[in-house]
Amino acid sequence: MATGRTRFLVSYDISDSKRLRMVHKCVKNYGWSMQYSVFICDLDSVEIVMLKQDLSSIIHHGEDSVAFINLGPPANRGQDCFDFMGLRTALPTSGPTVI
Repeated sequence: MATGRTRFLVSYDISDSKRLRMVHKCVKNYGWSMQYSVFICDLDSVEIVMLKQDLSSIIHHGEDSVAFINLGPPANRGQDCFDFMGLRTALPTSGPTVI
């Protein structure tokens, strides 16, 4: 059974445009886009495993890279973890609905 949520920063570098679009669509199902290849995802322990499995079937493990940065519990909504230069990106205030 899933427990509390953890806020992850998910970022990727995909070398093929077709896989890039597939990865973007996949991660978008789990969180909010900050920039094209940077997402905020509030996930429970089952959802992070599902996201990693979904991505594992898309990426080329010898050419592509996906980073998962654990920002801790989203109780404070992770606002303190971010410092912006230029336009400030709005951060999510509620958990996602995983599709």
